Amino acid sequence: MDMDIVAATPRAVALRLAVPGGLYHLPAPLDWRVTGPGLDRRGTTDRVVTALHDLPPGTALRIEVAGFAPLDLTTPPCAGAVTLDDPARAQAALDGLPDGGTLILPAGRWQVAPLLIGSHRHIYLAAGAELAAPGDRDGWPILTAAQGGSWEGLPEACHRALLTALDAQGITIAGPGRVDGGGARGDWWSWPKGTRSGARRARLLHLVGCRDVTVLGPTFANAPSWTLHPCHSQRLIFAALKVQNPPDSPNTDGLNPESCTDVAIEGVHFTTGDDCIAIKAGKRRDDGNGDHLAPTRDIRIRHCRMERGHGGVVIGSEMSGGVSDVQVSRCEMQDTDRGLRIKTRRGRGGEVARIFMTDCHLDGVETVLAINAHYACDPDGHSAAVQSRDPQPVGPLTPRIRDISLTRIRADRVRLAFAACLGLPEQPVTGVAIRDVAVTFAPAAPAVPLMADGLRAVSGAGLLSEHCVLTTDADLPSGPLTAKDFAPC
Repeated sequence: MDMDIVAATPRAVALRLAVPGGLYHLPAPLDWRVTGPGLDRRGTTDRVVTALHDLPPGTALRIEVAGFAPLDLTTPPCAGAVTLDDPARAQAALDGLPDGGTLILPAGRWQVAPLLIGSHRHIYLAAGAELAAPGDRDGWPILTAAQGGSWEGLPEACHRALLTALDAQGITIAGPGRVDGGGARGDWWSWPKGTRSGARRARLLHLVGCRDVTVLGPTFANAPSWTLHPCHSQRLIFAALKVQNPPDSPNTDGLNPESCTDVAIEGVHFTTGDDCIAIKAGKRRDDGNGDHLAPTRDIRIRHCRMERGHGGVVIGSEMSGGVSDVQVSRCEMQDTDRGLRIKTRRGRGGEVARIFMTDCHLDGVETVLAINAHYACDPDGHSAAVQSRDPQPVGPLTPRIRDISLTRIRADRVRLAFAACLGLPEQPVTGVAIRDVAVTFAPAAPAVPLMADGLRAVSGAGLLSEHCVLTTDADLPSGPLTAKDFAPC
């Protein structure tokens, strides 16, 4: 068997050890060895996507893993390194690096003000290093809407992330250390939908208009809101990370690529207070204006583990710019509310198309596939304009969902339904295909499987759909979603 390189930075490499039956975890641990000039290191891994850290830059290495052909590689070069010794000088140290240089954070806790990362900069967090945000917002910088600040799909001022890059390229953030956003220490989680100092909550890592960025290895925790938020960016790799937020922390999504293209997400372990991965493409203003919109496409999600999130992989509800060509493969989802979730509503416009989920294992989820074109969001989310099941005129603000495929899916202990698909009567969901699935159900109290008005409470249901063209070879019972006596307000 051959091993593949997922990502390489000057001091860290992520490998893909694709073995039969390997999802996030390997079927059995494997021994590895790295050799090179003055280097002979050994270890064991239990993960398909395995990170090797503390490697010498610009060095020819040989990597050997039991059962695989040896891999020869040369780590990328480094133009010079500075080891941080004073957290108050972290920004100056970053700015003073030559192009291609690295700021190394050694073991210890480094509390810093929000940092701005320029092009061709590398950050390496050594084992035992923690980059931590302050516990209060005094003097916290604001990212204006004109600079790229946003909130839930609209341009809007927000507090700057602990790590921000604007119109930058050639950045890597790597190492086995930890990045702590201070959400649990500050007041961030007490005003989830509000503003303070005229701005929305901060992210933990915010990339705006960036290219060629690799994030490999660190743990990102305690985000003030969304954890990793690349926006209007391209050619991004997120590999062998951990994202950890408390289950009751509001809107602490794990990784939200918005209006991005060519994004690889591999070997990431999510435990969050909201969606694990939420793929977005902005939303129109109330007047229908969409001059800030751009599509999201070519998103590849492989060998990840999603735990305890509202959704494993979610698309929307901010999808007005269009989301297409998303591949989710060989992932594990444990105790998430939904597995694959697509949500939108009248007024969004845009299209969600060509979404493929293959060779995944879900355990203890409420609903494996949830498609909802009547998503009850925004102040008017429960109005008849959003919730009516009567056909409305089709126009540029009518969203479209098509070509959604689930293949070779194993779902154990499903609580509510395998699939719940609610399209618009004027624009039905089309091309939903479910093939080669194995399903078991767990006893559960009946509940509604989608965030829409007028739905029946269910448990242990098979395929529930309305205004949706769905084909399947699965032997699962089917039925409607909406209660017979439903009348929207």
